[in-house]
Amino acid sequence: MSNFSTMRQMTGYFAPTRFEADIIDCEVTGEVPAELDGVFYRLHHDWFFPPLFPDDTHLSADGYISALRFRDGSVDYRGRYVKTDRYERQRTARRSLYGYYRNPYSDDPSVRDLERPGRRTTANTTPVVICGRLFATKEEGLPYEIDPNTLETIGATDFGGRWKSETFTAHPKRDPDTGETLAFGYEATGITSRDVYVYTFDRAGQITREVRCKAPYTTMLHDMSITANYIIIPGGGCVTDLKRLERHKPHWGWDSEKPSFFLVVPRHGDGADHRVFFGPERSIVHTLNAHEKGSQIVLDLPAASGNTWPFFDDVHGSPFVMHENTIRRVRMDMGSANNGIEEDELFSLPVTSFTRVDERFFTKPNRYTFVQFADRQQPFDAALPDDPRAQPNNSYGRFDLTTRTMKSYFAGPTHVLQEPVFVPRSRGASEGDGYLLGTVHNLGAMRTEIVILDTKTMQALAHVVLPFRNAPQIHGIWADATELPLQ
Repeated sequence: MSNFSTMRQMTGYFAPTRFEADIIDCEVTGEVPAELDGVFYRLHHDWFFPPLFPDDTHLSADGYISALRFRDGSVDYRGRYVKTDRYERQRTARRSLYGYYRNPYSDDPSVRDLERPGRRTTANTTPVVICGRLFATKEEGLPYEIDPNTLETIGATDFGGRWKSETFTAHPKRDPDTGETLAFGYEATGITSRDVYVYTFDRAGQITREVRCKAPYTTMLHDMSITANYIIIPGGGCVTDLKRLERHKPHWGWDSEKPSFFLVVPRHGDGADHRVFFGPERSIVHTLNAHEKGSQIVLDLPAASGNTWPFFDDVHGSPFVMHENTIRRVRMDMGSANNGIEEDELFSLPVTSFTRVDERFFTKPNRYTFVQFADRQQPFDAALPDDPRAQPNNSYGRFDLTTRTMKSYFAGPTHVLQEPVFVPRSRGASEGDGYLLGTVHNLGAMRTEIVILDTKTMQALAHVVLPFRNAPQIHGIWADATELPLQ
């Protein structure tokens, strides 16, 4: 019998939802811009059964994908679980079978598979479009293809055997000029390995290039940025080894003595051409954008000066202290033998790491980034989970990287915001001119809403109202009929 009541972090608004749904013509307040014609896809973490271990992190929860189809000023909703191998096995057993985050040693013997740990993926992190196909991804295994209209799970893929890594990043990047998609897998040859495999997909979705290299040490490599000539993969702080996993601990611990690093792989050449630049202790999860300036790579990103993961223990035994992200700029000189970095803080205001940009400007200098943050000057009147990272991220900010100014939108006193997506107003619109779509947890009304902002004014144009709670979203994307065969 399922019982979540003993887990404080899974009660109230943030309790698991455990259902699939369809809504035709969602309730809307305000007016949805008629030019919004596409789908806002989101991936959520939603426990279908209570975790095998009550203190496991939400990163282990089942994947749930939702789609909000915008067309002619109306919105339809659909939500389905991602039917991974793990999900299907647990549904058959009617209970959780898998243990701690990314640790197959802690799994029930009936499913334990130390040789193929990627099979235990929940595919709960990022919806990804690659050359007309939709995928649910998580960096611990292969991506699962999803039907873009029905959201039914098609299955895991290794792209016809061309993808040799055992894992696939949650954040591939598409070059808007060449149409190529760049992606990588880390721990590519097995759990705790330092191997990183980097791939290039052409416009037709065929893998045209593979580069193999090694990270300085095994750590979380969650995101990447690209320039015209380079792929930059940041990492640092998180550590693991087989002894840790054999002791049935979560995959990662935090080592404050480890440097951050940036793995730089040329887009033309082989693995021998890669370089590693080192920086001080940092938690780096996501990136904004990167470009080249002379021999320098300029990378903008949110970063924290210490651990941001309360559920990953400090390997030296120090108590957890939350370190906050700020928007920073890192420079690496490819023309110098110096493998150090230069870092500047662009904004001192703490933000989440879920920064988004106008992706038409990937590889180029860009001016704006959008991200949610906690405006502590605004009122808040609701209960949040018992989590050191929990804070009322009640505002979206449009951060101008050129003028170093910010314009914000406040969601409300019982509202919590999740990662937004940017949609250009038109194909030829200037950078940052368009709409911001974001998920709103309305804790007062116990429902999920989608807010639509005009990015010029950062004012709300409409709210799409769902008559229930969605499980917390991790990442989302916007796709239109030029990218997917939408109905």
